[in-house]
Amino acid sequence: MLSKSDRHENSPGASSGTPLEAVQVSQSPLERFEEYLLSRGLRKTEQRRFLVEQVFSRHEHFDADQLLEQLPKKGDSNYVSRPTVYRTLKEFVDAGLLRRFELNGRSVFEHDYGYPEHDHLYCVKCKSLLEFQSEQLTLLREEIARSHRFRARSHRLIIQGVCQDCSSRRNQRRRQDLV
Repeated sequence: MLSKSDRHENSPGASSGTPLEAVQVSQSPLERFEEYLLSRGLRKTEQRRFLVEQVFSRHEHFDADQLLEQLPKKGDSNYVSRPTVYRTLKEFVDAGLLRRFELNGRSVFEHDYGYPEHDHLYCVKCKSLLEFQSEQLTLLREEIARSHRFRARSHRLIIQGVCQDCSSRRNQRRRQDLV
Protein backbone atom coordinates (compact mmCIF):
# COMPACT_ATOMS: atom_id res chain seq x y z
CA MET A 1 0.00 0.00 0.00
CA LEU A 2 1.22 3.50 -0.69
CA SER A 3 1.72 5.25 2.59
CA LYS A 4 4.18 7.53 4.27
CA SER A 5 2.40 7.50 7.60
CA ASP A 6 2.51 3.70 7.97
CA ARG A 7 5.34 1.32 7.05
CA HIS A 8 4.32 -1.98 5.46
CA GLU A 9 6.56 -4.86 4.46
CA ASN A 10 5.27 -4.87 0.89
CA SER A 11 5.16 -1.14 0.39
CA PRO A 12 7.99 1.15 -0.55
CA GLY A 13 9.04 4.01 1.66
CA ALA A 14 8.83 5.00 5.27
CA SER A 15 7.93 8.28 6.86
CA SER A 16 7.99 10.56 9.78
CA GLY A 17 4.87 12.39 8.55
CA THR A 18 2.10 13.39 10.93
CA PRO A 19 -1.08 11.44 10.16
CA LEU A 20 -4.21 13.50 9.54
CA GLU A 21 -6.95 13.25 12.12
CA ALA A 22 -10.27 11.67 11.18
CA VAL A 23 -13.32 13.91 10.95
CA GLN A 24 -16.34 13.17 13.18
CA VAL A 25 -19.13 11.53 11.15
CA SER A 26 -22.64 10.45 12.10
CA GLN A 27 -22.50 6.98 10.55
CA SER A 28 -19.90 4.25 10.30
CA PRO A 29 -18.57 3.53 6.81
CA LEU A 30 -20.63 0.32 6.80
CA GLU A 31 -23.84 2.15 7.77
CA ARG A 32 -23.21 4.77 5.11
CA PHE A 33 -22.55 2.09 2.48
CA GLU A 34 -25.66 0.14 3.45
CA GLU A 35 -27.69 3.34 3.10
CA TYR A 36 -26.17 3.85 -0.36
CA LEU A 37 -27.03 0.25 -1.37
CA LEU A 38 -30.60 0.66 -0.15
CA SER A 39 -31.01 3.92 -2.12
CA ARG A 40 -29.86 2.12 -5.29
CA GLY A 41 -31.89 -1.04 -4.74
CA LEU A 42 -28.70 -3.11 -4.38
CA ARG A 43 -28.29 -6.08 -2.04
CA LYS A 44 -26.28 -6.03 1.16
CA THR A 45 -23.99 -9.02 0.72
CA GLU A 46 -21.40 -10.56 3.01
CA GLN A 47 -18.72 -9.85 0.39
CA ARG A 48 -19.55 -6.13 0.35
CA ARG A 49 -19.61 -6.02 4.15
CA PHE A 50 -16.25 -7.81 4.31
CA LEU A 51 -14.70 -5.37 1.82
CA VAL A 52 -15.90 -2.35 3.83
CA GLU A 53 -14.32 -3.88 6.95
CA GLN A 54 -11.04 -4.59 5.13
CA VAL A 55 -10.71 -1.18 3.49
CA PHE A 56 -11.63 0.79 6.61
CA SER A 57 -9.70 -1.29 9.14
CA ARG A 58 -6.59 0.80 8.36
CA HIS A 59 -5.77 4.04 6.60
CA GLU A 60 -3.73 3.41 3.48
CA HIS A 61 -3.58 4.46 -0.13
CA PHE A 62 -4.00 1.39 -2.32
CA ASP A 63 -4.86 0.11 -5.76
CA ALA A 64 -7.18 -2.81 -6.51
CA ASP A 65 -4.31 -5.27 -6.93
CA GLN A 66 -2.84 -4.35 -3.54
CA LEU A 67 -6.24 -4.88 -1.92
CA LEU A 68 -6.64 -8.24 -3.67
CA GLU A 69 -3.24 -9.37 -2.29
CA GLN A 70 -4.52 -8.80 1.25
CA LEU A 71 -7.78 -10.69 0.80
CA PRO A 72 -8.35 -14.43 1.33
CA LYS A 73 -7.45 -16.64 -1.62
CA LYS A 74 -9.94 -18.69 -3.63
CA GLY A 75 -11.24 -21.57 -1.50
CA ASP A 76 -10.72 -19.68 1.79
CA SER A 77 -13.60 -18.20 3.76
CA ASN A 78 -14.46 -14.59 2.86
CA TYR A 79 -12.96 -15.00 -0.64
CA VAL A 80 -13.97 -12.13 -2.94
CA SER A 81 -13.48 -12.40 -6.70
CA ARG A 82 -11.51 -9.83 -8.69
CA PRO A 83 -14.60 -8.53 -10.57
CA THR A 84 -16.47 -8.08 -7.27
CA VAL A 85 -13.54 -6.13 -5.80
CA TYR A 86 -13.40 -3.78 -8.82
CA ARG A 87 -17.19 -3.32 -8.87
CA THR A 88 -17.34 -2.70 -5.10
CA LEU A 89 -14.47 -0.18 -5.18
CA LYS A 90 -16.46 1.78 -7.78
CA GLU A 91 -19.51 1.60 -5.48
CA PHE A 92 -17.39 2.86 -2.55
CA VAL A 93 -16.39 5.87 -4.66
CA ASP A 94 -20.00 6.46 -5.77
CA ALA A 95 -21.13 6.22 -2.13
CA GLY A 96 -18.59 8.86 -1.08
CA LEU A 97 -16.54 6.44 1.03
CA LEU A 98 -13.39 6.49 -1.11
CA ARG A 99 -11.71 8.91 -3.49
CA ARG A 100 -10.02 7.62 -6.62
CA PHE A 101 -7.13 9.37 -8.34
CA GLU A 102 -4.58 8.53 -11.00
CA LEU A 103 -0.96 8.09 -10.01
CA ASN A 104 1.59 6.90 -12.57
CA GLY A 105 -1.12 5.48 -14.82
CA ARG A 106 -2.98 3.48 -12.19
CA SER A 107 -6.05 4.11 -10.06
CA VAL A 108 -5.25 4.72 -6.41
CA PHE A 109 -7.89 4.84 -3.68
CA GLU A 110 -7.96 6.61 -0.33
CA HIS A 111 -10.53 7.21 2.40
CA ASP A 112 -12.85 10.11 1.74
CA TYR A 113 -15.68 9.62 4.23
CA GLY A 114 -14.70 10.83 7.68
CA TYR A 115 -11.39 12.17 6.46
CA PRO A 116 -10.38 15.82 5.95
CA GLU A 117 -9.55 17.37 2.58
CA HIS A 118 -5.81 17.10 2.02
CA ASP A 119 -3.11 16.95 -0.62
CA HIS A 120 -0.09 14.76 -1.26
CA LEU A 121 3.66 14.77 -1.76
CA TYR A 122 4.72 11.82 -3.95
CA CYS A 123 8.31 10.57 -4.02
CA VAL A 124 9.16 9.40 -7.53
CA LYS A 125 12.05 7.28 -6.18
CA CYS A 126 10.52 5.19 -3.38
CA LYS A 127 6.88 5.67 -4.54
CA SER A 128 5.72 6.83 -1.11
CA LEU A 129 2.84 9.23 -0.61
CA LEU A 130 2.74 11.79 2.20
CA GLU A 131 -0.53 13.50 3.12
CA PHE A 132 -0.58 17.12 4.22
CA GLN A 133 -3.05 19.91 4.87
CA SER A 134 -2.36 23.54 4.07
CA GLU A 135 -4.60 26.39 5.09
CA GLN A 136 -2.60 28.70 2.79
CA LEU A 137 -3.32 26.42 -0.17
CA THR A 138 -7.04 26.40 0.63
CA LEU A 139 -7.08 30.21 0.91
CA LEU A 140 -5.22 30.49 -2.41
CA ARG A 141 -7.74 28.13 -4.05
CA GLU A 142 -10.62 30.29 -2.79
CA GLU A 143 -8.94 33.50 -3.92
CA ILE A 144 -8.30 32.12 -7.42
CA ALA A 145 -11.85 30.77 -7.65
CA ARG A 146 -13.29 34.14 -6.57
CA SER A 147 -11.19 36.01 -9.12
CA HIS A 148 -12.68 33.79 -11.84
CA ARG A 149 -16.21 33.90 -10.42
CA PHE A 150 -16.03 30.18 -9.72
CA ARG A 151 -17.29 28.26 -6.71
CA ALA A 152 -14.64 25.68 -5.77
CA ARG A 153 -15.90 22.51 -4.09
CA SER A 154 -12.64 20.62 -3.74
CA HIS A 155 -9.26 20.14 -5.32
CA ARG A 156 -6.60 17.48 -5.79
CA LEU A 157 -2.91 18.34 -5.65
CA ILE A 158 -0.09 15.83 -5.90
CA ILE A 159 3.37 17.36 -5.76
CA GLN A 160 5.94 15.00 -7.27
CA GLY A 161 9.58 15.05 -6.23
CA VAL A 162 12.13 13.23 -4.09
CA CYS A 163 11.64 12.71 -0.35
CA GLN A 164 14.31 13.52 2.22
CA ASP A 165 15.20 9.83 2.77
CA CYS A 166 15.80 9.20 -0.94
CA SER A 167 17.59 12.51 -1.38
CA SER A 168 19.98 11.82 1.50
CA ARG A 169 20.64 8.26 0.22
CA ARG A 170 21.47 9.74 -3.17
CA ASN A 171 23.84 12.27 -1.62
CA GLN A 172 25.52 9.53 0.44
CA ARG A 173 26.14 7.50 -2.71
CA ARG A 174 27.69 10.54 -4.41
CA ARG A 175 30.03 11.18 -1.46
CA GLN A 176 31.05 7.48 -1.42
CA ASP A 177 31.81 7.62 -5.15
CA LEU A 178 34.19 10.53 -4.53
CA VAL A 179 36.19 8.59 -1.92
